[in-house]
Amino acid sequence: MTESWELERRGRIALATFRRPPRNFMHFAGMGELRAICEEVAADESLHVLVLTGGVDGVFVAHADLDDLARLGRGEPVDGDPADWARALALMEAMPQPVVVANNGQAWGGGCEISLAATMRLAARSAHFAQPEVVVGIIPGAGGTQRLARLVGAARAAEMILSGRTVAADEAERIGLVNAVLPDEAFVDAALDWVQPIAERPRAAVAAAKRAIVEGLRRPFSEGLALEGELFLSLQGGAEAVALEEEASAAYRRGGSPLGPVAG
Repeated sequence: MTESWELERRGRIALATFRRPPRNFMHFAGMGELRAICEEVAADESLHVLVLTGGVDGVFVAHADLDDLARLGRGEPVDGDPADWARALALMEAMPQPVVVANNGQAWGGGCEISLAATMRLAARSAHFAQPEVVVGIIPGAGGTQRLARLVGAARAAEMILSGRTVAADEAERIGLVNAVLPDEAFVDAALDWVQPIAERPRAAVAAAKRAIVEGLRRPFSEGLALEGELFLSLQGGAEAVALEEEASAAYRRGGSPLGPVAG
């Protein structure tokens, strides 16, 4: 438990809830708390997934605290370290566990940028995203111009950022900004159910797959393939993979499937 974040365990899933009423504006101190949560979860080998959500009705993270930004612009002291924005988001990408943002409402500006640094994103039916920084005479400053373009394509990202318009959940799913849209009612429970199959997989394999995807996309294709090969061999040489592969082969010999009934 920190000042603005609550961290709880749901089996193999860590659930971190940001609560700073009335609007859930993200301040520098809150990003320091998020960095500390990521460090704590990353070090816990019993946790397989980290889910981030908002604890104020209809808001994940509204956006960065504009009072914080104004003080910074005037050269005045602020609570917390402004560099924790970059540190926390980089750690979300680098930590072993997949990080899933469960946006229960508004995710604009910094709230959208936190979402973009996650491995995957879920949205409540009423949720919406935006990068509206141009409205107040600035641009995204926590990776929005870079991560959004890599996620939805340069043209879509440019239109969102240059106009500052709001993107509703259905459109966000259509353009690949979110993985799934879930009902508003009992949204967090539905989000935890959605990530449960990931949490049940072997942690080492999930961590390696995340690393291969995140780091591979930042490298030339041939280097991405080389990284994938290295990670594959490191897992294949382990006792856990050998045992699971033997179990899967036995399931096939019995006429079944290690993944359950075959679809279709």
